[in-house]
Amino acid sequence: MTLRRFFKWTTILTPGIAVILYALLLAGLWAVQDQLLFGRSAREIKETPSARGWPYEEVWCAVGDEKTHGWWIPVPEARGAVLFSHGSGRNISGYLEDAALFREQGLSVLLYDYGGYGSSSGKASEPRCYADGLAMWEYLVKTLEIPPEKILLAGSSLGGGVTAELATRVAPAAVVLESTFTSIPDALSDAYPFIPADWICHLQFRNKDKMARIPCPVLLFHSRDDTVVPFAHGRQLLENATEPKQFVEIRGAHHGGKFASRDVYSESLKQFVGKYL
Repeated sequence: MTLRRFFKWTTILTPGIAVILYALLLAGLWAVQDQLLFGRSAREIKETPSARGWPYEEVWCAVGDEKTHGWWIPVPEARGAVLFSHGSGRNISGYLEDAALFREQGLSVLLYDYGGYGSSSGKASEPRCYADGLAMWEYLVKTLEIPPEKILLAGSSLGGGVTAELATRVAPAAVVLESTFTSIPDALSDAYPFIPADWICHLQFRNKDKMARIPCPVLLFHSRDDTVVPFAHGRQLLENATEPKQFVEIRGAHHGGKFASRDVYSESLKQFVGKYL
C-alpha cells in the first residue's frame, strides 16, 4: 500500500472508528451506572448504637419479596423523630455521628439501609431506594404511631434524592437536604460535558423537578468546597423549592461538611426544628 493510499483510507476510517468508540463508551456507561452509584455499598456493620450507649431497636420492613433493615434510636421525651436517608458509600453503621446531631435536637432517629446495604436484602436501585424510604415512613406512622407532623425527613447526597421523592408522597413536618444533587443526568453532564446524559441515564433521581411538589418547609445545606456535587446544585434546588425554604452554606468536603461546620449546622438545625416541630 502506498503512503498516499494509506492516508486516504485513514481519512475514511478514522471518523467511523471514532463514532464506534464513542458508541461503545455510551453503552458502557449505560451498563455500569448502577455499579458506579451503588457499587460501594457496604455489608459490614462496624458500629452499633449500643457502642455509644444508646438504646435501640432492630427494624425490619418488607419491601416486595425483600427485607429492609434499620435501627430505631429513641431519645427520652423526644420532640419528634427524623427519618434519615444516607449516602451511597456506607451503610447505617457509618452514620451514627449524623444521628448524634439530630439527637442533640431532641429527635429520635430512624436509620435504614437500602437494598444491598448492611443487612438489607436484595440490591439497590432507584425504585428500591424509594420503596425502602416509604416502608420506613410507614413503620414510623403505622407501627410506632408517630404523627406525621412530628416527623422530619432528612437525607444526605443520594439520600437527599430518596428524601425528596418521599416528601412528595407523604406529609412530614419538614425536610432537610444535605449536599444533594439536582439530578443524576445533571451530575454526569457536569463531570463529562461531552456525554448526552439525558439519553443514557436510566438512573434519574430528578430532585430539581420535585422541589416544587414538596408541601412543607425545606432546609438545604451545601458546601462550596464540595467536589462531588457542585455548590450550584444546592442553589438550584433552593430556587425550585416553594416557601418556606432556607439555604445554609457550610464549608468542608462532600461527606464531612456538616462536621467541619458543626456549629453552623447545629445552630441552623436547632432553629429549623424549633420552628417547625
